[in-house]
Amino acid sequence: MTEVAGADKLGVADIGRIMRMIPHRYPMLMVDKVVDMVPGESAIGIKNVSINEPFFQGHFPGQPVMPGVLIIESMAQTAAVLVVHTLGSEAEGRLVYFMSVDNARFRRPVSPGDSMHVHVTKEKSRGNVWKFAGRVMVADLLCAEANFAAMILDK
Repeated sequence: MTEVAGADKLGVADIGRIMRMIPHRYPMLMVDKVVDMVPGESAIGIKNVSINEPFFQGHFPGQPVMPGVLIIESMAQTAAVLVVHTLGSEAEGRLVYFMSVDNARFRRPVSPGDSMHVHVTKEKSRGNVWKFAGRVMVADLLCAEANFAAMILDK
């Protein structure tokens, strides 16, 4: 996939840009594309869930369900892309660490073939600490939600 010229200014990050923005790689990269980014406010990440994901081998044979912790991780990675997009190219590749997860709720399972739309909204930021609300939707159905905080480390 090639990057669209100026895509970062339009609030879109394809997989190549995501991999420049955050250090995660397969099998821990849990976002394929980020769209509708509004710097300092919100973003929507897309994760296309495939039966080829390594966790489906054991979670659960015959009834594959994406682990909740990885759904939360997709929220965090989408938020990390938003943070880097907001701070600009000098923040690319910096680590964004989870600090807390609160009020996590899992409403529906996520299965192979689903396309997760990961909505993150910044609730507040102070210094290098950012707080977010996240929701994961599949076909307009709420699958998971959580509030979480993350810290971006200085180089």
